[in-house]
Amino acid sequence: MNRSRPLTLIFLLLSVVFATAQERRRFTPSDMHRVRDVSDLTIAPAGDWVAYVVRTTDPEKDRRGSDLFMVRWDGSSRIQLTHSEGGESRPRFSPDGAYLSFIAARGDDEDGASSKSQVWLLDRSGGEARQLTAVEGGVSSYDWSPDSSKLVLVVKDPEPDTEAEETAPHDTPKPIVIDRYQFKRDREGYLGPRYQRIVVFDIEAKTETVLTPGDFDSTQPAWSPDGKRIAFTSKREGDPDRHRNSDIYVIEARAGATPRRLTDWKGPDSQPTFSPDGAWIAYLQDGTPKYSGYDPSQLAIVSVDGGAPLLPTEELDRSVSRPRWSTDGSEVHFLFVDDRVRFVGTVGKDGGEIQRTFPDRNTMPGVVRSYETGAKGAAGLVSTPNRPPEIYRLSDGLQLTDENAELVAAIDWATVEGVDSVGKDGVRVGSMLVKPPGWEAGIPYPTIAYIHGGPVGQDGFEFDAMSQALAAAGYLVVSPNYRGSNGRGREFSRAIYADWGNLEIQDIHTAVDDLVERGLSDPDRLGIGGWSYGGMNTNYAIATDTRFRAAVSGASISNMITGYGTDQYVWQYENELGLPWEGIENYLKISYPFFEAERIKTPTLFMCGEKDFNVPLINSEQMYQALRSLGIPTRLVIYPGQFHGLSKPSYIQDRIERMIGWYDDHLQQVVSN
Repeated sequence: MNRSRPLTLIFLLLSVVFATAQERRRFTPSDMHRVRDVSDLTIAPAGDWVAYVVRTTDPEKDRRGSDLFMVRWDGSSRIQLTHSEGGESRPRFSPDGAYLSFIAARGDDEDGASSKSQVWLLDRSGGEARQLTAVEGGVSSYDWSPDSSKLVLVVKDPEPDTEAEETAPHDTPKPIVIDRYQFKRDREGYLGPRYQRIVVFDIEAKTETVLTPGDFDSTQPAWSPDGKRIAFTSKREGDPDRHRNSDIYVIEARAGATPRRLTDWKGPDSQPTFSPDGAWIAYLQDGTPKYSGYDPSQLAIVSVDGGAPLLPTEELDRSVSRPRWSTDGSEVHFLFVDDRVRFVGTVGKDGGEIQRTFPDRNTMPGVVRSYETGAKGAAGLVSTPNRPPEIYRLSDGLQLTDENAELVAAIDWATVEGVDSVGKDGVRVGSMLVKPPGWEAGIPYPTIAYIHGGPVGQDGFEFDAMSQALAAAGYLVVSPNYRGSNGRGREFSRAIYADWGNLEIQDIHTAVDDLVERGLSDPDRLGIGGWSYGGMNTNYAIATDTRFRAAVSGASISNMITGYGTDQYVWQYENELGLPWEGIENYLKISYPFFEAERIKTPTLFMCGEKDFNVPLINSEQMYQALRSLGIPTRLVIYPGQFHGLSKPSYIQDRIERMIGWYDDHLQQVVSN
């Protein structure tokens, strides 16, 4: 690959590296605050600039913020566009190139009270950003019309009875009235009759036209090239809470228009995008209703007139996402995962050979987080094991941003490699292995199996701050891609259907056994941990074998009977396990860490967010109480006001420090910095 850069920038980077080469130190939990998170890239119509978001942490104020930046296509210059107290997201260039828009929630009264998220405009000829929309429910996403005269917005219905509450003689909250099948969701809270709408916003007239009324959500709008129609995703059969069958619809961009359904697949269809000539729509087709969530999504292409879709990646058997048309419409680009890597692939509209465009597995193993195409080529957000995500040109691999150069140069990073192991049943398990800085061959290290969530996800050749922090504390870290993970095809993911806590645990033990047999891991100092499904697997593992001397279980569940009706997965419970009162055996079988808690001898730290509706706190409380009653060393840490994913910087640091402290205490590891 051609990695040429302007000489001044090369000399600057080399000076940083040489100045710090002898002073590098280990990564610490507080260094999480120094990571600059690059995201939301978009390319200018002329292809000469790439705009993006950088999210940063302010430890003193204990909050995160974000600002907009632009970098030239040749990487020669970089400009910071905003310096706000809050944050900006979703930058988009207007098709005529005159504006850069973004979403922000900024104070709109004398007290600086935050408004709902709205679309703002930056005139590229200069001046301050100005607010464009003032939609009552706020804007979650949007897109420009091809002629730059309109926006299509995704808007959520406003809270009901707002006016009545403002005039009430007291501030007592109104009762929460629930009548939906799925009635709660993490971060959103209890779900009432509020839905997401597709709205066309006229920029000059400042008018809003709702295209999708009704009791269902409509999302992911995409304009046709002539600006006359909008494709979108919606669930409209029966009660939309009771199934996952979303379809692709097309509607004229005018008041009173009736949407026309293009797809009839009984599983989820999503992410529509028009071909350059407007004759075709590329989208994603997910798995069958039974295996929805397990089966890999595939690329589908349908005529705007309807009919049977083309399935050009049908034989790939890997999960596909983010379809984008080539400029001439003859090919479609997409992301796909494959055994610890995520590539950009390309295939002809009518099928044929699938090409892996970027990255090269041999010369640059990495993970493409997202990408966009433009007039001069494609740019992608790429992460590698020892570098947080940065933007690269995908045609030649030129790195356009280096937001984390200072941090990368200052740290003595752990080394990361992929390892394979084979279990007793002959199944290969691919894992990521992170070796502590200064690792010495021939010495068995205390080892932590850190397990990813999902379960349909994967650990790969990308930056993982958690594993780096654990390795910097002196631990060998292994992250197995157990059965249920993606990147290995539908049968590998389907293997755990309605049988949680079985094959995944065999695969985790397989990875650990291999490291012990190779003399890399000390069998007397083994730990395990994870968050969400990784926490579930932690509970399963310590209830299966007493080999682990310490465990950290984050946002986990062990009693599925308690989960039914208290978390957001009611559809999955009923689809996969059945109704509890009709078949309690399925629930009991996969709830053995709780109902057979006496098996557990491992000291375990439980952690959870107070407001988690994904895997509610009650599940961690039950396991903590069970181990406390059994006399097993245990502790429960609750993060106030936090959801399934922690967002407060101080809590994120605290979580890692407590994990390391728990492992140090129970694995008797002497930490050397």
